[in-house]
Amino acid sequence: MSNSSSITEFLLLAFADTRELQLLHFGLFLGIYLAALLGNGLIITAIACNHHLHTPMYFFLLNLSLLDLGSISTTVPKAMANSLWDTRAISYTGCAAQVFFYFFLMSAEYFLLTVMAYDRYIAICKPLHYGTLLGSRACVHMAAAAWGSGFLYAVLHTANTFSIPLCHGNALDQFFCEVPQILKLSCSDSDYLREAGLIVVSSSLFFVCFVFILLSYVQIFWAVLGIPSEQGRHKAFSTCLPHLAVVSLFISTGMFACLKPSSISSPSPDLVVAILYSVVPPTLNPVIYSMRNQELKDSLWKRV
Repeated sequence: MSNSSSITEFLLLAFADTRELQLLHFGLFLGIYLAALLGNGLIITAIACNHHLHTPMYFFLLNLSLLDLGSISTTVPKAMANSLWDTRAISYTGCAAQVFFYFFLMSAEYFLLTVMAYDRYIAICKPLHYGTLLGSRACVHMAAAAWGSGFLYAVLHTANTFSIPLCHGNALDQFFCEVPQILKLSCSDSDYLREAGLIVVSSSLFFVCFVFILLSYVQIFWAVLGIPSEQGRHKAFSTCLPHLAVVSLFISTGMFACLKPSSISSPSPDLVVAILYSVVPPTLNPVIYSMRNQELKDSLWKRV
């Protein structure tokens, strides 16, 4: 392949060489995907159909489940199809679409988690102003800002990635179109500079969100510790712990992928890391949110 204009498809990483193992991987991914669809689908249905759950916290949770459904649907079905049909190919357009939607949905989820931290901060630290600061219009605007920011971020990354000339074949050492794997095919090291600059700007933005979440929870915990009754403290913690667990899972898997030493860069570890940050959070988030939320569990039982 002389340049990116001659590439019509990419070859993704094969999970296994033998047919039996390919079918095993298909079955495992199918089970995980169905679990994610069921969990997030139930949460969306429960919140949409239960008038008592039409509050800011559950509105943001519904958006989170939509993003989780989208993100896992961007990568897993194609990997399942490749394993089932014993192929590795993904079209150039399909790869670009995968990169765009993955960046869009994952970055929007991170921005939404930041908004949800603000929601918990207002609910616990300024409860008397909760209805004023988080009215229906304000919630829609904040959710739209999260989705819109993710969209712009994805457009920027996708346009930059696929404008880089590619000269080193079309094989990617990953089960989906991951930007670092595409950049390995670039014609020269200088092609990394534009992406590196974009990564620096992106990292700064994500760090600001992380600091905002951290400061929100410092003030939340300080306010909760000041609640005189043990029952009040327990109730306040119960509304925060699921969000804190989801944020920790999202950030820890993402940081593990970014900070993984290059010395262990090989297909197997990279595959495990990719599964950790792309498949595990969308599957576990519904479980985390439903475990300690009695209102949501009651509504789910009514729908099952």
